[in-house]
Order: sequence, then structure tokens, then C-alpha cells
Amino acid sequence: MIGEMVKVWRARTWMKKNVPFLYSWHAYVGYEMDLFDSFTKPASIQEVALAKNIEMDLLEQWVEVGITIKHMKRVGDEKVTTRNRWKLPTSKRDPHSSGILLKEMMELHIPALLSYPQLLRNQTKQHFNSDVHGSTVAKTSILLERFAFPKVQKAIKKFNVNSILDLGCGEGGYVKRIGDRYPDKRMVGIEIHEAVAKAAEESLSDYENIEILCKDLHEYEPGQLFDMIMANNLFHYINPSERLQFFEKASTWLEKEGLFFVLTPMQKSKHGQQFSSAFNSFFMTFQNLYPIPSQKEMETLAGKTNFKVESVEPIVKEGGWYVMIFRKN
Repeated sequence: MIGEMVKVWRARTWMKKNVPFLYSWHAYVGYEMDLFDSFTKPASIQEVALAKNIEMDLLEQWVEVGITIKHMKRVGDEKVTTRNRWKLPTSKRDPHSSGILLKEMMELHIPALLSYPQLLRNQTKQHFNSDVHGSTVAKTSILLERFAFPKVQKAIKKFNVNSILDLGCGEGGYVKRIGDRYPDKRMVGIEIHEAVAKAAEESLSDYENIEILCKDLHEYEPGQLFDMIMANNLFHYINPSERLQFFEKASTWLEKEGLFFVLTPMQKSKHGQQFSSAFNSFFMTFQNLYPIPSQKEMETLAGKTNFKVESVEPIVKEGGWYVMIFRKN
């Protein structure tokens, strides 16, 4: 009898632990299908289903879940509207929407984590398709820019930086922000994904001081040295056995006393260990992605490549995201 009660208690416990996932799932569907916008003004489920040409039964069920978790509310007998809109992801049209984080989590991270049993049995790993997911990852990085950019700007001012190389520049968010404030500073952005690099080129076409190159950073050789090199969200693409070489390249590409600015989640960090552990678990399912670094690893690499640690600061404590600034000796 006691054994049965324990089993029931465990089952109820796991059911309760899964409730928060429902909120994320509902918000993801609403973001991906622009449903929160569709219900900004009170509308019937039938009206929205017809206007968007989507399955009405599934939409009705999504709405029912939304009402239960207070993302939606009824207005009269037939109509529904979005509730607490400020808490929910804004439209896809907003490049800073938190919905892109949900999209990456639901379409990349959770499927990868659910593949663990199969990968363990088969003793295999997946291949990360950057052509499919590169754009989503680049857009996610835009959100982190808002946290990291004040640190970038502070470093530029403090160390009188006049030239910047952004490795893995994505859609050019950092160099664009810098260019808006410092139109005379020379900047180069390197991006391996062709579609992402093209988007960066188009958005920066009016900036004469910024050059975007579609290249693999391992094949890049600059014609001039830089005052600062940025490597943001990059280390999980670099094999740990090649990270020393990467630091060495950064050192040779920098002027004397130049800065190496790194933004990365870190494992075994003081803050955000749960998230960084999950992040690492995601990366480890792919044969072409690698574990995130630890602070100790980064400091060891710096010590071997003529760098000293200038600062280490958390920028998103919940996620274990840190900015590390190294200065060339």
C-alpha cells in the first residue's frame, strides 16, 4: 500500500514539474504563428482561423490552454483576446522579440535533449545544420547584444579603441551599434554563413567604415592589425583542441595592448549553473558543436598566448553568460 502511494506521489510530482513547460509551449506557438497579434483585439476563433487559413480545432485548443494559463481571456460568448500582452513575446517583426529564444529552445534545444536515449544507444551524435538553423541562432544573439553592448562601449572608451574585428558577426548587430556611435572607427565583420553575411551586408550598406566578409575565421588573414577583437557566442563552434590556436591567432591579429573581448556561457560558473549545464548538454549532442568553456580554461589559454585577464563579468546571471576581456601584453 505504501509503495503504491509513493508511486502516485512521484507521478503527481512529475506532472507538476511539467506544468511550466505548458507556458513556454503556448508562448512559442503564439509567437511562431503570430496568434497573439491576431487576438490583440477581441476576435472569434473562427475569424482568426479563416483569416490565417489554419486548422480551427487546433486553434481552439491552443486558445483553451491560453485561457487556462492566463495568456488569453474570453470577451463575451464568442470572442477571445490576448491577456497580459506585455508579458508575452512580441511579433516576429520585432528583431528584439523574446520569441526567438523560445523558437531556438523549442526547435533546437528540446529536440536535441530528447534525442539523448537514441544517441546513447547508437553511440552516435547529430550534425548541426547551420544552413537551416544559422538564421535563428543569429537572431537569438541580437537579444544578447542588448546586455553585452554597454560592456563593448565601455571597453572602446576606456582603452581608446579605433579598429575592431568582429569574429562570427552574425547580422552585424554589434558593429552597427558601434558604427552609429563612432562613425570614424574601422571595423571588419567575419561571418561564415552566407545568408547571414548577406543580411549583414545589406543592413550595413550605408556604413563606409564597416566591411563584412563571408569567410571561415580559420581561413581569414587580416591585412591590418586591430585594437580590439570580439568573439561573441563563438567558442561552442571551436573544438577545445583548437582553442589555443584561436587565442594565438587573436594575439597575432591585435596591436600591442589590444583587447580580446569574449562573450560566452561558461560551465561550472558561479552564476546560472543549471542553464549552462543544459546548454552544454545540447551542444554535446552534435558532432560539430563543442562544450562551452570554463573560466579556468579561458584563463589558462590566455596565459599561454601573451594575454592577461582584464575583467570577468556576468551579463545574464540566470544563463551563466559572461563577458571576459583579455589584454595583450
